[in-house]
Amino acid sequence: MSKDNKNKKQLKSDRYQVGHAEDVEFSEDLADQEDWEALERSERADARQQGQYKL
Repeated sequence: MSKDNKNKKQLKSDRYQVGHAEDVEFSEDLADQEDWEALERSERADARQQGQYKL
C-alpha cells in the first residue's frame, strides 16, 4: 500500500470515530449538587439496564 493510500485510509478512519469515553473517579469532597444528581441518574440508569427498576 502506498503512503498516500495509508494517509487516506487513516483520514477516513479518523472522520468516522463516534465517541470518546473516559473513566473518572467521583470525589465526595469535591462534588457539588449537580455531581450528586448526575450520580443518582447514573445509578438509576444502571439499575434500569439490569432490570432492577428504582424510582
